[in-house]
Amino acid sequence: MVLLRQEIGDVLRSHRLRRGQTLRQVAAKASVALGYLSEVERGQKEVSSEILSSVAEALGVPLSVVMREVSERVASVEGIYLDDTYIPDTVPDAFVTEAGLLQSKF
Repeated sequence: MVLLRQEIGDVLRSHRLRRGQTLRQVAAKASVALGYLSEVERGQKEVSSEILSSVAEALGVPLSVVMREVSERVASVEGIYLDDTYIPDTVPDAFVTEAGLLQSKF
């Protein structure tokens, strides 16, 4: 099961590290407690939209970019890719013969 708070934390951490910023720097700029931001990054705390927006701004990243990256990560876990293709983790019964071999519907 994918947890949104973990994906959000991973995306925020990734942006922070790419910019070479410390938790302390981002927390101060976003006016968020250092310990709270740490817990958000580790996926241990849910983040409000207001705080998420402040942290994104402190990182110099548009909130829409953060949300798109989170969405892409969740879609990947669900087997949905950028072109909206759904790839199930099992083979549909219509493609399996009684002998257990794949067959084409076409």
